Amino acid sequence: MKTILDFQKKKVAQQKITMVTCYDSTFAQLVSGSNIDAILVGDSLAQVMHGHKTTLNTSTNIMALHTAAVVRGANDKFVVADMPFLATRKGLRNSMDQVEKLIKAGAHAVKIEGADGHLELIKHIVESGVPVMGHLGLTPQSIYQLGGPKIQGRTTDTADKLLKDSLAVQEAGCFSLVLECIPAVLSKKITEQLTIPTIGIGAGPDTDGQILVLQDMLGMNKGFSPKFLKKYLSGADLITEALNSYVSDVGLQKFPLKEHSYE
Repeated sequence: MKTILDFQKKKVAQQKITMVTCYDSTFAQLVSGSNIDAILVGDSLAQVMHGHKTTLNTSTNIMALHTAAVVRGANDKFVVADMPFLATRKGLRNSMDQVEKLIKAGAHAVKIEGADGHLELIKHIVESGVPVMGHLGLTPQSIYQLGGPKIQGRTTDTADKLLKDSLAVQEAGCFSLVLECIPAVLSKKITEQLTIPTIGIGAGPDTDGQILVLQDMLGMNKGFSPKFLKKYLSGADLITEALNSYVSDVGLQKFPLKEHSYE
């Protein structure tokens, strides 16, 4: 997938879009060699890469640093970068400065959480030549306002609001929309009413595509197993086994051997 036009082509052709989050060059190289369509450099890097409890601790400078690393590792993939917490809330000029940093770091698009207070900004960013991916449902940057990581859109009023917001961000110019942790029946309804593709995470099977955090799907965090997550590898166990094998080899003088040594 090279451009935003490819997202739309896949929706029209009813071909599922696949995305993963990625934060560094090494993993980006592995994603580059796969059939994954696109990469999100998510602000979840605050948790996954830097050990924070929420996504709120990152900044645009940190996002740009990781974005540049990912682009260097996977320059053949479409890369979206998250606009971090409050980067869109300090006035138009400041917001555009943050967008500029991410695009100059190599991102092909930015992602913005929420609709309220963002519609005019999304329109301005798009009119400035930068594609925008929307994000509704569970929006982690509003975690304290939402009262925690809870499923969104379970009541009639909240479901209606999510549908209304989805149509609004589409009208503002978003080329695609992430739907996170909402009932499957609601994501199906939204997907059917939008002309832009939807990308789901914890939103059921009827979105136009899916996204998962790479480390989560590889089983790197044994303590994280939400209902929506499918682990495709026991990464934590495999890495621990490899580390312990290294310790054993060094202790038994099985490493380094002659073939690992210089004359």
